Amino acid sequence: MQKLGVAILGATGAVGQRFIQLLENHPWFYVAEVIGSSRSAGQPYGEITNWVLDGNVPDSVSHLTVKPLDGNFDSPLIFSALPKEAAETREIELAAAGHIVCTNASANRMVDDFPLLLPEVNHDHIKLIDVQREKRGWKTGAVIANSNCTAMPVVMALAPLRQFGITKIIVVSAQAISGAGYPGVASLDILDNMIPYVSGDEQKLETETLRMLGSYQNEQISWMDAKLSASCNRVPVIDGHLVNVSVELRANPRLNEIIDIWTNFRASAEVANLPSAPEHPLYYMPQIDRPQSRRDRNAGKGMSTSIGRLRECPILGYKFAALSHNTIRGAAGCSILNAELIASSGYIAAFTREKTLSAG
Repeated sequence: MQKLGVAILGATGAVGQRFIQLLENHPWFYVAEVIGSSRSAGQPYGEITNWVLDGNVPDSVSHLTVKPLDGNFDSPLIFSALPKEAAETREIELAAAGHIVCTNASANRMVDDFPLLLPEVNHDHIKLIDVQREKRGWKTGAVIANSNCTAMPVVMALAPLRQFGITKIIVVSAQAISGAGYPGVASLDILDNMIPYVSGDEQKLETETLRMLGSYQNEQISWMDAKLSASCNRVPVIDGHLVNVSVELRANPRLNEIIDIWTNFRASAEVANLPSAPEHPLYYMPQIDRPQSRRDRNAGKGMSTSIGRLRECPILGYKFAALSHNTIRGAAGCSILNAELIASSGYIAAFTREKTLSAG
C-alpha cells in the first residue's frame, strides 16, 4: 500500500513533536511536510527543533525543510498543532483550498458545522463534513477538531452512561504541566505547588463535553441536556490529566452494573479496526488508589482511559476518577485517530476505502 503524505502545522512545538513521534512507522500516513514559524522556516527540522520528547527526531523527518505557515502545501491531509490565534483563520483557508485539516487547536472546535470528534463516542458526528462542504462550497476540504485534553477522560467515562440519563456533572481536574505546552509553567510556580486555575479550560470543559456527548440530528449536533460545573487545577505531573467526576443519573444503576458497562465498552467496528484505536477504550481499576498519572497514563499506548474509585456520592449519586494521557489521547493521538476514520470513510480522495481495507 502506498502511504498518504501528511503535513504538520506547528511541527516544532510540543504537540507537533508528538504528532511526528506517533506518525513514525504509521501504516497509512507518513510525514511529508513540516510547517513552523517564520523563525524556523527554511531550516532543516532536525537542526531547528528543540526536541522535548523521549528519544530523537525520527530520521525520516529530521532532513525535511521547515515551511512557512503562509506557504502552499501538497499534502491532502494536514494536522494542526497551531496556537489558537494562528489557527483561527489559517485552518479555514487551507480547508477552502481543498485540504482535510485535523486540528488540535481550540480556535475552531465550537464552529457549528465542524465535527468535534472522539471516534469511540460520536463517530457519527463525521457527517458534519458533508454539511460544511455543502454550506461553504468546499469540494474536498474540511476541518475536523478534537477536544480539550481535559474533556477527553470525562467524555470517555461518561459516554457509556448516557443510557442511564445523565442530568448533572461536577468535574474537578488535576492537569499535568505538559498541557500548557513547552516550556509550560515556570518551575517556581509549579514545584511544591498546585495552581487552582488553568486559563480557559473550565469553560471548554463545560461546553465541549456536552457537545461531544450529544447526538447528530437534522444535520446538526443536539447537545446532551445536562448541567456541568468544572474546576481546573494544574499539578506538578509531567503527563496525564486526572479528573474527579460526580454525576447524577435519572436511572439508579448499581455500582457493579456501571463497572461492567465500562469494562465491556467497545468502539463500533468502523472505529475499532483503525490502526490507532485501542483494543480497550476504557479500563476499570479496582485498586483503591488508582488510576495514577505516572502508572496509568500509558494504558493502551496512551490511547485508553483508566477509571477507578467508583462509589456513591451523597449529593449527585455517583463519583469516580478518570485519567487520560493528555498529549496522546487528549491531543495528537486523537487527531490521528480522527484522520484514520475520515480516510476510511472515503472523505480523502487520495485515500480510498479499498486502500484502507488492504492495509489491515
